Amino acid sequence: MNNTLTCHSEYGKIDSIFIKKVKDAFVNKRTIKEQWASLNYLDEPNINKAIEEYHQFENLLKSVGSKLQYFPQNAQVGMDSMYCRDASIATNKGMILCQMGKAQRIKEPEVAAIAFKKKGIQILGKIEAPGSIEGGDVAWLDEKTLAVGHGYRSDHEGFRQLQELLTPLGVNCIQVQLPHYKGPSDVFHLMSIFSPIDKDLAVVYSPLMPVNFRNELISRGYDLVEVPEEEFESMGCNVLAIAPRVCLLVKGNPTTKAALQKAECTVLEYEGMEISVKGGGGPTCLTRPIWRQRHQGAN
Repeated sequence: MNNTLTCHSEYGKIDSIFIKKVKDAFVNKRTIKEQWASLNYLDEPNINKAIEEYHQFENLLKSVGSKLQYFPQNAQVGMDSMYCRDASIATNKGMILCQMGKAQRIKEPEVAAIAFKKKGIQILGKIEAPGSIEGGDVAWLDEKTLAVGHGYRSDHEGFRQLQELLTPLGVNCIQVQLPHYKGPSDVFHLMSIFSPIDKDLAVVYSPLMPVNFRNELISRGYDLVEVPEEEFESMGCNVLAIAPRVCLLVKGNPTTKAALQKAECTVLEYEGMEISVKGGGGPTCLTRPIWRQRHQGAN
């Protein structure tokens, strides 16, 4: 492993990353019409507008020199496969394939594994049923600490298996209890309320954050960028760091954007109504970062 790179980071400059183009997930108007309601999208996406939005999003990722790799179209998976973070977890010793908590997405991890293997990326392990873990419920606090949400998409058995896989790597998992909020059918992950932007900065939505986890972040020296209530549903808390304090944000969250800029962040915005807001998946959900540049002072 290159000592300057790590998979155990949410904010180091992205070196390599997997994405799935909207045209390979949405496929065509017929596919969208057949799937969007059963997948609990807020409204039917417009495929032409979605392709335009995705092109802009893709170009922003390229702007920092990230090496983009692509999950191909596959008939075994549906529209949600565009939100490719959820199917796997990247570690320095290979990928962990998740076990999806949403039944319609159950095939996504094994399909992702095909792409990883073609690129020569090792598979470290897999979360097995009855356990469940989705990638949107995990976030690195530092190289040796992984926060893991416990909610409707990721359960305690999944957490136990994940810790078992990561213990040999010297990684400790912290379980974060998530609220009921809108119930099992809603898209709610740990990263719905927590997005690390730098080693000591995170975007949070405190009204839905457990007190003990929020206190844990503060004790670790995090400054918290608070998302206002009116910007939570518009993906204000779902922010992707493409480098320390350089982040992607869905347009339409001016208060969060201003707070990030006040914290000396560079904010890059994309139109995301079709590819993010309607499907409940912001920029973190749309990406599966693999290697990031290791920050100075990391183990």
